[in-house]
Amino acid sequence: MTIASLEAGEIATVEGYLNEQASQSRLVEMGLLPGTPVRMIKKIPLNGPVEIKVRNFYLSLRRKDARNILIKK
Repeated sequence: MTIASLEAGEIATVEGYLNEQASQSRLVEMGLLPGTPVRMIKKIPLNGPVEIKVRNFYLSLRRKDARNILIKK
């Protein structure tokens, strides 16, 4: 399951990443480390970005990046 599959209001924990990618280090710098809880705030229609809450801040991710972050409910 990935962050992109969450519905608004759902909470999950980051488990890891689907593949080694250049953006993985950027995601880690933003606080998306394994074991970190995240909450889906909203999804923009038509493959737009998703907004999540990580720790005490809000983060917008491209749907492509959200599909590469594995989670556990």
